[in-house]
Amino acid sequence: MKSKPDLNFWKLWNLSFGFFGVQIAYALQSSQVSRIFSTIGADPHDLSYFWILPPLMGLIVQPIVGAASDRTWNRLGRRLPYLLVGALVAIVVMCFLPNSGSLGLGVSQAIIFGLVMLMFLDTSINMAMQPFKMLVGDFVNERQKGLAYSIQSFLCNAGSVVGYIAPIVLAMFLSNTAPAGEVPPTVTWAFYIGAAVLLLCVIYTFAKVKEMPPAQYADYHGLTARRQDVPHKKPNLLQLLVNAPKVFWTIGLVQFFCWAGFLYMWTYSTDAIAGHSFDAPSEQLVTGVTIDGKKYDDKYIFNGQRPVIENGHLTIAGFEVDGEWIEPRTVVLDGDTLVKDRKVMRDVTGSLKIAVTDAAPVQFAAAGQTVKIDNAPAFTVADKAVAVSELSLVSPSTTLTMAHIAKANGSGSYVLEQTSDLPQVNSPAEVGLNYTTVLNAASKQYQDAGDWNGVLLAIQAIAAVLWAIVLSQFRNRRLGYSLSLLIGALGFISVYFVTDPGLLSVCYALMGCAWAAMLAMPFTILTNALSGEHIGTYLGLFNCTICIPQIIAALCGGLILHCFPVASNGAPMTVMMLVVAGVLLLVGSVAVWNIRETFGSQKQA
Repeated sequence: MKSKPDLNFWKLWNLSFGFFGVQIAYALQSSQVSRIFSTIGADPHDLSYFWILPPLMGLIVQPIVGAASDRTWNRLGRRLPYLLVGALVAIVVMCFLPNSGSLGLGVSQAIIFGLVMLMFLDTSINMAMQPFKMLVGDFVNERQKGLAYSIQSFLCNAGSVVGYIAPIVLAMFLSNTAPAGEVPPTVTWAFYIGAAVLLLCVIYTFAKVKEMPPAQYADYHGLTARRQDVPHKKPNLLQLLVNAPKVFWTIGLVQFFCWAGFLYMWTYSTDAIAGHSFDAPSEQLVTGVTIDGKKYDDKYIFNGQRPVIENGHLTIAGFEVDGEWIEPRTVVLDGDTLVKDRKVMRDVTGSLKIAVTDAAPVQFAAAGQTVKIDNAPAFTVADKAVAVSELSLVSPSTTLTMAHIAKANGSGSYVLEQTSDLPQVNSPAEVGLNYTTVLNAASKQYQDAGDWNGVLLAIQAIAAVLWAIVLSQFRNRRLGYSLSLLIGALGFISVYFVTDPGLLSVCYALMGCAWAAMLAMPFTILTNALSGEHIGTYLGLFNCTICIPQIIAALCGGLILHCFPVASNGAPMTVMMLVVAGVLLLVGSVAVWNIRETFGSQKQA
């Protein structure tokens, strides 16, 4: 077998440079997906279920791409074809995902569309990510692999930081708010720019990296000699698991608590700091109505094509002025908007809007109720000051009809889809509104929190790089591993006690210590315990200890969130999920001491 030649720095750089673009896409997914679904109108109790897809796709795609690329040889190369397909799909999906709420779909349909896009995005990112890990193994000799993986780690973290801070940087030039149900331009353009950078990285990789032809690859990897031997029998995965070194399972237990905890951070971080540190207002999101014991979906209108529930928000049909019914698009109260596009405007406290401009609808009264305006303040109708005696959300004489509502067609009327009659309702009071309380994702406070969440994750990534240097100095790996997880646990739990956005950076920096240990320690300890014959297969199986905990945590997230009381503004107390993450890491730090580090030459206990 020939020895692989040394490569200069720039050749090593070129092998991994595309990782920079892929990691930008991955960072945008990690930091913005929950924000996107919350903006569309998702219930926080359902957020964790959406995060089942990323680890599930990783569990399926990474082993398949690895095995398939081992058998691929064509004019584009061996690994690069998978980079090309994965990157191109990711680029297209990155242009659609942030627009899920801007396509004229209802809340449920927009969420389903977003989930499909998320599935394709994570699948394509995993497909594009794997080739770069394999190219180092294909091209780099053992002496230079440390340097090669260090370069890859640097580009990985650099891409993460760029992806995390992109929305807040773009907020200097673009609006950070958007109509209810739509993602603000800062997030949309962050995905567009990330897609463009990924495309440039792919072009650069294909221009600079030329894979070895089959014969040369065989010479460098000893495959020619293998063909002359007795055919090599593939290992049985079940037998390998049964015969796995004990350290495989003890590290796997630690991995379970660590990755479950970080899954909750990625899922709930934006929502948690929005309500806890940015005082984002809450709102009641309508999920449907119940008539005669039968529940109907979340798209309804009253007759006359006057929307009452639209995209999860209860709208206003009109109001009464001294017994006269008026149907305004906008009602102005003392110079401030009281009703805009039939939506009742309220301030953060839930009171009728008096002095707060551009507030989103919050805490609507139920259909059929009358909203009293204290002291009958005056407002202007047709340049005439009028005293308001009461504000009715629904006219008592209307009849309920079900339909899916599309956007206004420009003439003031609505295009209806799948219209069907409902039972006659004599009084709107008979309509039982089903709703859930969520943070108002259309508010500036929530979107500012979404941008700041990216900054906090960038701080976490930088702290992880710095702590990795300190971690390498520990002679006792278990001590370094356990201490790192303990520090990270304190970071998670301290978020509950810190409301200042700036001080949160300290909490996330502490989390970065745990992240550094999670990336370095498990693979170091495990590979030392393996003899080398089936190391690739074992590492593929070990990937399950990353994906399966996230899937289990995602399935349990909504149930755990239901166990906590709501916050003072009535919204789910998602900050408690970060406390849960901290407790999981605490358990993981204790479980580290169950690991007995061994080496491949030793007999396993």
